[in-house]
Amino acid sequence: MLRKLLPRPAAGTIAGAVAVLLALTGCAKPRPTGAASAVPPGAPGAPGVPIPGAPAEMTRLYRAMGLVAGAGTIPFTASVSFLRAPSPDSTLTLLALSLPSRSLGFAREGDRYAAAYVARVQLRQGATVVRTIEATEQVRVPTFRETSRTDESIIWQQFLRLAPGRYTMTVSVKDESSIRSSSEEVSLQVPALAPDGLTTAIPVYEAIPRQTVDSLPRVLARPRSTLVYGIDSLLALYIDAVGSTPPGSVRVRAVGDAEIVGLDTVVELPQRGAGRSTTIGLPVNRLAIGINTIQVTAAGRTDTARTRVLVTLGEDVPIGTFDEMLAYLRWFTTPDQLRALRDADLADRATAWTTFLKATDPVPGTAEHEGLRDYFARIRTANLRFRDDVGAGWQSDRGTAFVALGDPDNIIDTGLLNPNERVRQQIWEYRELRIQLFFIDQTGFGRWRLSPQSRGDLDLAIRRKLGAR
Repeated sequence: MLRKLLPRPAAGTIAGAVAVLLALTGCAKPRPTGAASAVPPGAPGAPGVPIPGAPAEMTRLYRAMGLVAGAGTIPFTASVSFLRAPSPDSTLTLLALSLPSRSLGFAREGDRYAAAYVARVQLRQGATVVRTIEATEQVRVPTFRETSRTDESIIWQQFLRLAPGRYTMTVSVKDESSIRSSSEEVSLQVPALAPDGLTTAIPVYEAIPRQTVDSLPRVLARPRSTLVYGIDSLLALYIDAVGSTPPGSVRVRAVGDAEIVGLDTVVELPQRGAGRSTTIGLPVNRLAIGINTIQVTAAGRTDTARTRVLVTLGEDVPIGTFDEMLAYLRWFTTPDQLRALRDADLADRATAWTTFLKATDPVPGTAEHEGLRDYFARIRTANLRFRDDVGAGWQSDRGTAFVALGDPDNIIDTGLLNPNERVRQQIWEYRELRIQLFFIDQTGFGRWRLSPQSRGDLDLAIRRKLGAR
């Protein structure tokens, strides 16, 4: 269910901002939304409890995609898109910003939970402030679970008319119930769009196309431009084609790492009033893992519209390139299969990846690769469950065992049996593999390390399990 909170239009804008929270339902997408009530002390989002920022690697990827990524105590991601305005001396600019509901301090409000935040955008040219937009937004959700979401759960967006030129843009977000805030300053080049030129193709959750250049599209943008392989099936892309001579069709190409073309198709644009704006769906399984550049061209037009999207294996799994993906697959498949992927020529990578998927799919008759789905679900779980260990959770000793072998049949924690024991041990039992893994916490701070003997046992168990596939 989608609920939109429509605040007053900010001064100088052609449309008010829209703050969106997508309620948590049984469907995988779309996403976020919501407001809340008093969060119990000590819970995520409660006042005084630190909220971890966006992982540094995800922030790096968002910035590499050309997005605005704030990495303070309220991590946020923002995208900027450009559409045609009625007159050539201005450009319709859409700023869309998202943040996780977990970053706000929620309080109980009757049978719901509520929070508030302030979004602020300032545009400058030199020392001159051209535009300042500030909006205080209320967020309400029906369940406590929604207050601790880490995905793109809150979306705020604003349409502006800006004169073409270069600006310095500062975007900031502040939690109303605490001192948590984030701010990011970037350089923004607003283009002058030709009457017959192409505009930004916008990743969206939903859109109602506009039919004339003097109206606004009703879009809910996807600021992170991120899709999860195995969960998202389609990338919804809004193509805005209005004006005197909108193209009847466009060519859409998706180019991934190493210039591998995963998708190349021609899309017809249906007539809609005086325009041909539409939303198309691109199959995610035709996109490369990592950052993809979506190129949109039209016959007889000299320009190319580009936008970048990230296809990852989990929103907390920062994979930006083919090589990074291979590093994540180290416990999923055999060295020989990984070597075949790694050694494939750039032009043959797409074919090698397709061959790999067919060879490792445990249920070939379905559209989804259940093996990869479950494997990366374990990585996401490990990153949360073992986040107090050294490094990324899935790369810790316990994380490696969990990702490679799954949950143990039994865990014995000697610290629970004898609280006065100076050195704690965890013993993980895998009955089918007939091994016991000993993890030792010598510091008392939860930094668990495999014993030397168990490290060899784990390596042998991983080789046996992979060889049995």
